Amino acid sequence: MKIVGESVEPLEGRASDYDRLLERVGACRFVLIGEASHGTEEFYRERANITRRLIVECGFHAVAAEADWPDARRVDRFARGLGGDRGAEESLRGFRRFPSWMWRNEVVLDFVQWLRAHNDSTGPGEAKAGFYGLDLYSLFTSMGEVLRYLGEVDPAAAKRARYLYSCFDHFHDNPQAYGYAASYDLERSCEQNVVKLLEKLRSREARLALADGDDFFDAEQNARLVKNAEEYYRSMFHGRVSSWNLRDEHMFETLMELAAHLEEQHGEAKIVVWAHNSHLGDARATEMGDMGELNLGQLVRERHPGDCANVGFSTYSGTVTCADDWDEPSRVKRVRPGLPGSYEAIFHEAGMARFILHIDRRRELPPEILEPRLQRAIGVIYRPETERESHYFEARLADQFDAMIHIDETRALAPLERTSQRPEEAPETYPTGM
Repeated sequence: MKIVGESVEPLEGRASDYDRLLERVGACRFVLIGEASHGTEEFYRERANITRRLIVECGFHAVAAEADWPDARRVDRFARGLGGDRGAEESLRGFRRFPSWMWRNEVVLDFVQWLRAHNDSTGPGEAKAGFYGLDLYSLFTSMGEVLRYLGEVDPAAAKRARYLYSCFDHFHDNPQAYGYAASYDLERSCEQNVVKLLEKLRSREARLALADGDDFFDAEQNARLVKNAEEYYRSMFHGRVSSWNLRDEHMFETLMELAAHLEEQHGEAKIVVWAHNSHLGDARATEMGDMGELNLGQLVRERHPGDCANVGFSTYSGTVTCADDWDEPSRVKRVRPGLPGSYEAIFHEAGMARFILHIDRRRELPPEILEPRLQRAIGVIYRPETERESHYFEARLADQFDAMIHIDETRALAPLERTSQRPEEAPETYPTGM
């Protein structure tokens, strides 16, 4: 396949590589930049490079990442010159939950250091760029943050909150155990308690008594996260679609809350979103959407048509940082070449090491790209021995993204804790790994 014309642009490591992309997306309120795996160096590096330019040249105020709110909040405080962390690496130590390498890696460390330097260079009254989390896995950590905040500003309210949250106590910081118990025994559910606490925190009386800018907003988001996470963990045992949708609806809701908060502070909000392709490429253009799943990219497009842009990544082969199963040590695996007929394979056939496909030039796209095809997604788990079943789905790329960045051969992301990584598997062990 040959891609010609203005729809494709080789990426050659020049400062001007993404000029056209910024011309297209720089005026948007939301620029969503994905990744085709949670462990690929080039995806993280190029995304960070684009984000730097969006902040400096296009006035973006924040990065909202597929990360837990409390952990990202610690990074945000460091990046804006607040809090007690003495350096960027220390600010990333909140990311202890599996998979820690998603955010505790060399690329994110470099970006946080740059973000702090950029913010330190802003003048008086100029908005500093923040770093925020969209995800909802931090059920117990977020409860702790709500109690800590209330304990500082209203001890009586903290006592009431501690009572409402006490229904979680016997699950010993294990949200899956809570979800299993509550999904089969509604009397053990904490649903009413977490809803009641959020309503109290959001009441007019509480806002008048407690509202103090960022700290109150932080507590409110943690309380809302607890409510949504409680529902999410209950839903995990009743099917993938319902829990997936709850998670992405929470991320969308958090993004909208963040935008409203930034608008109150600065008069406008321009936000870069970092998450996996599967969360940011419009789900309506995928087989998952056909099965009833929605995602963050779809919801942003529906709410803000014409004021957002969805950018994806792909690769044909290389290496990736991943795990064999949940909560297992990270390791480096070789990514198998894209399956024949997949988007990855036809991009490889284009014969360019790196390029960006501008999908807004749709009339210039070859028919191979306009047709539905298989597309690969590698999360924190990678099972090459069952790759077709585990990591491919059918999609219509031209309806899914506004631009696609293809890097034909990629390498594994480098975690900050290198010693936790197992050595790379030898290529000849595939597909069985034996």
